[in-house]
Amino acid sequence: MCGICGAVSLDGTLELPGNLPERMIGSLRHRGPDEFGAWRDDSCFLGHARLSIIDLASGQQPLASDDGRHWLVFNGEIFNYPELTAELTALGHRFRTKCDTEVIVNAYRQWGERCVEHFNGQFAFALWDRTERSLFLARDRFGIRPLYLARHGNVLLFASEMKAFGAWPGFETRLDPSRLAEVFTYWANVAPAAPLAGVSQLPPGRTAFCRGKEAVASPPPAPLPDCLEVKRYWAPQFLTAREDAQHPDAPTLKRLAGEVRERLEAASVIRLRADVPVGAYLSGGLDSSATAALIHSCTDNKLRTFSVGFTDRDFDESQWQRAMVAHIGTDHSTIEIDGADIAGRFAEVVWHTETPILRTAPAPLHALSRLVRDNQWKVVLTGEGADEVFCGYNIFRETKVRRFWSRQPDSPHRPLLLTRLYPYLAQSPPQFLQRFYGQGLDRPDDPLFSHRPRWQNTGMMTTFLEPAALAPLEAGEPEARLLADLPAEFAEWGPVARAQYVEMTTFLAGYLLSSQGDRMLMGNSVEGRFPFLDHELADAVLAMPAAARLPLLKEKELLKDAVADLLPPAILQRPKQPYRAPDSAAFATEIGQAVVADALGPEALDAAGFWRPERVASLRRKWEAGKLTSARENMAFIGVLSTQLLARGFGSDLAARLDKDTLAPDELVWRHSHDNPSERT
Repeated sequence: MCGICGAVSLDGTLELPGNLPERMIGSLRHRGPDEFGAWRDDSCFLGHARLSIIDLASGQQPLASDDGRHWLVFNGEIFNYPELTAELTALGHRFRTKCDTEVIVNAYRQWGERCVEHFNGQFAFALWDRTERSLFLARDRFGIRPLYLARHGNVLLFASEMKAFGAWPGFETRLDPSRLAEVFTYWANVAPAAPLAGVSQLPPGRTAFCRGKEAVASPPPAPLPDCLEVKRYWAPQFLTAREDAQHPDAPTLKRLAGEVRERLEAASVIRLRADVPVGAYLSGGLDSSATAALIHSCTDNKLRTFSVGFTDRDFDESQWQRAMVAHIGTDHSTIEIDGADIAGRFAEVVWHTETPILRTAPAPLHALSRLVRDNQWKVVLTGEGADEVFCGYNIFRETKVRRFWSRQPDSPHRPLLLTRLYPYLAQSPPQFLQRFYGQGLDRPDDPLFSHRPRWQNTGMMTTFLEPAALAPLEAGEPEARLLADLPAEFAEWGPVARAQYVEMTTFLAGYLLSSQGDRMLMGNSVEGRFPFLDHELADAVLAMPAAARLPLLKEKELLKDAVADLLPPAILQRPKQPYRAPDSAAFATEIGQAVVADALGPEALDAAGFWRPERVASLRRKWEAGKLTSARENMAFIGVLSTQLLARGFGSDLAARLDKDTLAPDELVWRHSHDNPSERT
């Protein structure tokens, strides 16, 4: 895994400011500390920070086609590169390396923009065509790897992380208050928006062309730069509502479970392809246990596993982790985290997330990836994506209950089904169920029906922002982006399928794969691989009836059936325990109190300029009194604190951080093609 960045002139010669390559690439050194490469011509600059995983000897980037016409920088892995290499060789293409990077170049030369449809992988890349003077950008189907964009005058900038834009003279890395309101409602910005003003992200499953000042026939959705022609090449697909509701018989369910097993095994094994050892995270839950057990059962690998535990037993899953280690006999390492650990690394965590976060959950994962790196490991498999694909979240079961309830909205009995999901609700008055979960019962066909209660609850945090910051949210701009992005066939899907689609395209891509996935791994130069997000596996499972994925209210039943023989009963039958970490309580420690005092003091709040100071001061006083008891208040506290740390990191502290990370001249290698030795270097 790597970091990529670059710049393209939209009109005339590209003027590179002095020391710009060293600063821009240096800002990404944590993503790829092994090698640093750059290339340029009169219109384009490409930069690369490499974490060497495949073809250690000759996989350097930027990489050129054999005729020097095409130049590529690439972050990710194309797992089916051996098969594609053979196919492209048979079609007449030459390969000078044994890396997956060169596969992308030759696949583009063979299939053009449709090359991405041939890739099984996780990727973000930029490919420059010197003849056509065009830049081709692409991002993987689920958005595992990030790709940010910004237009600065007549220059298009791109990078794996937004901090790289701060290296460009005159580019202001300023938080956009209206984008904060989005995060405080949806947990993440709704693509293509990003937290910084003037910055956007290429949404998952998209490609984009930039052809300089050439007019674009169909301008992309705002806030993407208007010089881009954007196309979608993949989206999750589901059965129609009628097909989705069909209940498979026992033989059919057995066959479907067998198909899941076969595809999950293939997805796991293909992700072991590397020229360095591959380990795995082991949380003690079903998902990571299943992939670890599969690798153990179908390969000769002596698996290396890593876990995080907590001194606070309310969050700790160590007993389940130990049970799986004993069951499959892995070589295992674990790290135990307490509140001081979370508070002490929180500012660094936010520097890497590049967005406000509403929970501290990323912090222990940052510590876990540090454990991996300290043990000289570079690659781990993780279980992300299983809940989205196999209906593991309560929001999917909630949707079924609320749809059932909507048929008789006055029923006093139907909402009581929610107590099967949340036993603590049995103590709640019926009015609470109606007020919270009864929202929108009169509009069951609302495309966003499944997520309304969650967003309404989270959205209360926007009351801490100044009123002007709420205008775009209140005008419905983020929701309009969401609705405009729905595929035409969305209206034909059933309620569970709709909920899965919305979850995959908001929470999964915007928060889980970023703040808890890519950023916490790459913050310590570790690559994560996600078998459950193999698109061939996902396509197959999502084409199975929802009645198989989520029979009655039994989460992940199909996955459990597929791996039942691999796991001990205690793991298979244990209740789902969502991954969580201590939130506001973590800052009650001495180091945490210092962080809060520094970030939430009156001067710091005034300097930020987008808060209602009296509301934040009241929240802080309540925290100091130990009275932040509700989940919403805890999220608000962490959201405000992380935003303040982010504003400082991308504001007053940015220049010093970029100076610190700037490459020394002898660290950067300028590339040139074999056919063009006189190229500018």
